[in-house]
Amino acid sequence: MLPVDETQVIADLDELLDNTRQTLLRLRGQHGHWEGQLSASALSTATAVMALEDFLRCNANDISSNGYDEIQRHIERGLRWLADTQLEDGGWGDTVLSIANISTTALVWAAFARSESQFNETAARAAAWLQRAAGSLEPKPFAEAIKRRYGKDRTFSVPILTTLALRERLGPDAVAWKLIPQLPFELAACPHQWFARMKLPVVSYALPALIAIGQVRHYHRPTFNPLFRLLRNLAKSRTLRVLKSIQPAGGGFLEATPLTSFVTLSLLNAGQHRHEVVRHGIDFLVRSVRPDGSWPIDTNLATWVTTLSINALAACNSLESHLNAQNRHQVLAWLMNQQFVVEHPYTHAPPGAWAWTDLPGGVPDADDTPGALLALSHLNLRAEAAAKAAAAGVTWLLNVQNSDGGIPTFCKGWGNLPFDRSSADLTAHALRAWQSWNDAVSPELQVRVRRGIDRGLDFLRRTQRPDGAWAPLWFGNQFAADEQNLTYGTSRVVLALARLSDAVNIVPCIAAGRQWLHAAQNDDGGWGGATGTPSSIEETALALEALCAGEGDIPEPAEVAAICRGLAWLNQQTKRGREFRPTPIGFYFAKLWYYEQLYPVVYTLAATGRARHWFQRAQTLAAATK
Repeated sequence: MLPVDETQVIADLDELLDNTRQTLLRLRGQHGHWEGQLSASALSTATAVMALEDFLRCNANDISSNGYDEIQRHIERGLRWLADTQLEDGGWGDTVLSIANISTTALVWAAFARSESQFNETAARAAAWLQRAAGSLEPKPFAEAIKRRYGKDRTFSVPILTTLALRERLGPDAVAWKLIPQLPFELAACPHQWFARMKLPVVSYALPALIAIGQVRHYHRPTFNPLFRLLRNLAKSRTLRVLKSIQPAGGGFLEATPLTSFVTLSLLNAGQHRHEVVRHGIDFLVRSVRPDGSWPIDTNLATWVTTLSINALAACNSLESHLNAQNRHQVLAWLMNQQFVVEHPYTHAPPGAWAWTDLPGGVPDADDTPGALLALSHLNLRAEAAAKAAAAGVTWLLNVQNSDGGIPTFCKGWGNLPFDRSSADLTAHALRAWQSWNDAVSPELQVRVRRGIDRGLDFLRRTQRPDGAWAPLWFGNQFAADEQNLTYGTSRVVLALARLSDAVNIVPCIAAGRQWLHAAQNDDGGWGGATGTPSSIEETALALEALCAGEGDIPEPAEVAAICRGLAWLNQQTKRGREFRPTPIGFYFAKLWYYEQLYPVVYTLAATGRARHWFQRAQTLAAATK
């Protein structure tokens, strides 16, 4: 454990904060908000390439020569990018900074199926990696290895197996399609109010995959039972109309390349190659390709990273001093414009919430909504329009709260599959948002907010692990046990509870969470996603922000030393706030990893802002006791 010069760390803090703030402000777009940049994804690139290949194969006679050549260039450049980014061990991770995993490597291997003469060595190395990872490339054990990665959740295992079958990587058709579970696409013809009670084998946001992938499996291996076969045949047209009705104007389901690619690829191979959903999906893929030939996991997280940026600036008291009134008005107007004011056609979520992006594929959710509410409170707490928007957002969050007191992502009461259940990080975020607006909403709504906070606190008490940590939902760590990012989850809960420390039985929870964070600090001074994992800028900043939150007694010398060591590590790794290397801690749908350009910047700014206030308060308390 390396000692640090505490006096020097405190002296360097202002420079670190100022440089980080300037970095963040430089990354703000001319449109007035932040857009960020998501990492390129091998999995996205592989699925997009295959969708484009099959589109050309199925529609060659209906495409102009210029259009054909353009798509062919995207295919060739995508394959070249994949070959160039293959890891030394022969596999691929979800980002160029990720370790290899079986899902991504299997899909990239499938993408090279029709180009093996050109990429023979690349495909052979991928096959060798998969052989080692799965134990066999024989269809049944290979399919079982992929299913094991996802357990009961078929949201992603079935699309992967379907894609492997379509590329003849799962044996002949007679074998391959037997290994793929039949998704009950006919259920999409039922009223949406029934979905939560049906216990579907996919998560709430995966309805497009349920329809398209269910249909392609039925197309290649019709149901043996004549009654079910008839039912599914009758449901095809109806469910395709549902699919068309929920496709966003931009063509991309959830703005996600993999989901859009899986849907398009499945329809192309289910006799629906001229369907309007296919055409719009292909248009989306062509528009979203990167200059280097790759595709990201999602188009952007503009709303999410903008609210993170605003809230980080507020954490270091820099909002008004570094964004003038015109800039603040501009971003406030933009943010309010992103609030959904009608029922969402996809999830049927009521008005009042925010999605992660300003693009058509966004879906209202319970992490971006608290982020937006916090940003609104910092930008203009007293404006009538902002207060009205906030009241709608507060109400939306209250209405989505589950019976267990926790907050799910998209839909109340849907189920217990990953990404649909209540989670600690979303619940903590909601508590912060409710607390920030509680005094500004109507007395009737205040009563509901207080009850919502109490129920949320009960949920957090029950879900705290014996060691004091909390597990999050939307962030992970590829080096941690079960890939859980306990640093993210614990830091977000401790940060929220610090504002509610007068609540009953909360102080012991905070103390246990803080103790876990201190124990998880690495010898180099930084934090990873859990004890003993490599330190990252994001996770170190998240831990520091939580440890510097709240108003307490004079800190113990060990606590001061831990915070100083963390700040020294941040200062060194960011070159005093000038360079920010991202880490893939983002845990997207179905165990897909990503990193985001802005995460290390905004988290460092929030951490250093709170640290400066923490040191000032500690010095004041120390002086008062003399």
